Amino acid sequence: MSLFHWGELALPDTHVRAIDHAGPWALAKADLGSGKPVPALVSHDRIIDLSACRETVGTGTVTELLEHWETVLPVLAAVAADPRAPWRPLADASLYSPVEPRQVFQAGANYRTHVIDLAVAHHDGGDGRGIEQVRADAAAMDARLSHPPFVFTGLPSAVCGPYDDVVLPRDGEQPDWELELAAVIGRPTRRVTPAEALAAVAGWVIVNDLTLRDKVFRPDAGPLGADWLAAKNPPTFLPAGPVLVPRSAIPDPGDLRITLRLNGQVMQDESTKDMIFDVSRIIAHCSQVAALLPGDLVLTGSPAGNGLAHGRLLRPGDLMESAIAGLGTQVNHCVAEA
Repeated sequence: MSLFHWGELALPDTHVRAIDHAGPWALAKADLGSGKPVPALVSHDRIIDLSACRETVGTGTVTELLEHWETVLPVLAAVAADPRAPWRPLADASLYSPVEPRQVFQAGANYRTHVIDLAVAHHDGGDGRGIEQVRADAAAMDARLSHPPFVFTGLPSAVCGPYDDVVLPRDGEQPDWELELAAVIGRPTRRVTPAEALAAVAGWVIVNDLTLRDKVFRPDAGPLGADWLAAKNPPTFLPAGPVLVPRSAIPDPGDLRITLRLNGQVMQDESTKDMIFDVSRIIAHCSQVAALLPGDLVLTGSPAGNGLAHGRLLRPGDLMESAIAGLGTQVNHCVAEA
């Protein structure tokens, strides 16, 4: 997808000319003019239709590729390196979400600065603490490391493409962005240790895990807690992509820059090294609770700089440009629900 400029605001068209991704290739799902999305390889400004390589690759969908990831990975690398490969300009393609997860695992409150910001934003003064005490109490978060990460589940129906419009629900008052690194699972995974967890990862993808802040805490819920179904799962509230970058290109996700711009203004700008629980701990914990499946997404939390902390939530007409180093950039325009 390329960008043209209208005044100071970059607006998306339907195609991209190049993707700044780590490694020589990345996996995508694209329509190259047939009207039907197919698995594809992307190399910066070029793309290959993998459905035309069925005899070599042997599978027909991105999910099938991930179900045979360890076998398929060297074949994809060989296709990308083949000088006879039928590369086409990336501008010929429209990109979809590169993954179709059966399960979505979402880590919450996992960046130190973000946890402090949330504590301050939700403090109503009713407990007698001042703001500085609230900050100090929230900053004492390393004690959490003796407990599991906080993870909830989302719905695959919330997933949309990296350049799709984000539809703001008409019954939501506080739509907010939450840019995150997500791990894509590449093998059936159950009860792995943190030392074993990264071996289960096929690759990495950008997600923007949007939230309706006003839906999180229901006044009638009491001890039942948060309503993550209503807060997290409207359609288009989980843009994913533009590509899946294989783990071999980014073997250690511990220091990746995460940046979100709203209408050109930087709102989030942080490194993954500010995580409380690293990616390995999160995946290992999820695998103790559930069986992870190829293609599943494991979200690792969002850094500081959400709209609630800025006092500026999403509105129709807003443009989000969301980047993670080595994974490319999403561009999503916000529209009101019809």
